[in-house]
Amino acid sequence: MSMTRTNSRRIVGDHFEPDAAMDPKAQRALRGHLEQIDYIGYAANLKVMSATLAGIDTKKFERLALATAQARALWVATGIAISESTRSITAEQLAELTRLRTVYEELTDVYEGMRRMVERGYLGFGGAQG
Repeated sequence: MSMTRTNSRRIVGDHFEPDAAMDPKAQRALRGHLEQIDYIGYAANLKVMSATLAGIDTKKFERLALATAQARALWVATGIAISESTRSITAEQLAELTRLRTVYEELTDVYEGMRRMVERGYLGFGGAQG
């Protein structure tokens, strides 16, 4: 299984990559075991996510997207304001920028996570609702 690390995220490849030295029969058995493991993970996610996060609709995505955009805009606007008001950034200004970037990145991850839950079928999607 291939794995890539980007920023603070780990991206794992979904494809079985057999060991060239492994017997084909053993590869098929391993692939079968991995499919069982994947299904167990799917079933667990489906059970927990649908019970915890029922009622996902376009309004929830819209509110989360707006909160994420606002967090990004505030982070960038604060950085611009700091750069226009001083030549060197203070520890307090840096801490505030870091806090604002963290909020933006966390909201981005929540949005992507929620989208992935719908894509994988863990959550039903009700479309346009109020």
